[in-house]
Amino acid sequence: MSSQPIRSPVRILGIDPGLRRTGWGVIEVEGNRLVYVGCGSVEPPNDLPLSSRLLAIHDGLAAVLGDFRPLEAAVEQTFVNKDGVATLKLGQARGVAMLAPAMFGISVAEYAPNQVKKTVVGAGHADKNQIMVMLKILLPKAEPKSADAADALAVAVTHAHHRGSAALRLKVAGL
Repeated sequence: MSSQPIRSPVRILGIDPGLRRTGWGVIEVEGNRLVYVGCGSVEPPNDLPLSSRLLAIHDGLAAVLGDFRPLEAAVEQTFVNKDGVATLKLGQARGVAMLAPAMFGISVAEYAPNQVKKTVVGAGHADKNQIMVMLKILLPKAEPKSADAADALAVAVTHAHHRGSAALRLKVAGL
């Protein structure tokens, strides 16, 4: 009989991008076990110009990356709404959210909001309360102080469940 290789835990950073609040959540996954590590949000002052807000988001995420040292990262994809200008600005925040881990040499996976909800709750159109309830079950020690931090933890959990297929997609793409 041969013994199974020892798997070390993988630390994952989930990011829910936004200009007012960019949520972040860090978990560790070891096999099927999920462990809460930390969560919070980066909240640039509302009176800053767009470029300064984007810089504040970058600096905040860089501090999280430096403090928690994740090996993998995942970002929630932007949904398109009726306000094109707001969607473009959110896309810029999302770009910064993808850039920060990339600057640390960390690959970044992307997940649609419905995929995050379906993975965490079991339904693609779950509401924020349902996500919070499931996060308390999946990560009992987690107590996110904002919906953005909870969403970021949900993104990290989604990546933990789909990371094998995400890695395969990157390998096939030659990245």
